[in-house]
Amino acid sequence: MAQAMRPQSSISLFATDGKPHPLQDTLVAVTLVLGAVAFVTGFFHHLHLLSSWTGLIGIATGLYGQFISVTTRERTALIIGLGASAIGFFLGMAHGGLFGGWLG
Repeated sequence: MAQAMRPQSSISLFATDGKPHPLQDTLVAVTLVLGAVAFVTGFFHHLHLLSSWTGLIGIATGLYGQFISVTTRERTALIIGLGASAIGFFLGMAHGGLFGGWLG
């Protein structure tokens, strides 16, 4: 609980250690956007290609972001994006899949 004893001089949205993390912040933003797109489009049957592909890419970027994340805030936002991406991916797969009948 050492972090509880340190005074928080500046409140940052992503970096709680006071250092910039441009790659991690970019992965968080990409994962959240892809997760939102996949989640919303997953509820429309005719958008299954968009929801399944954005969900799959969102899962991949979120997992890599989890692998290299530094702070708890990054991990929290990545988990939210991963969950939305996974729901959109699974709904897209249930509605027609990644290729939607293009391959047979």
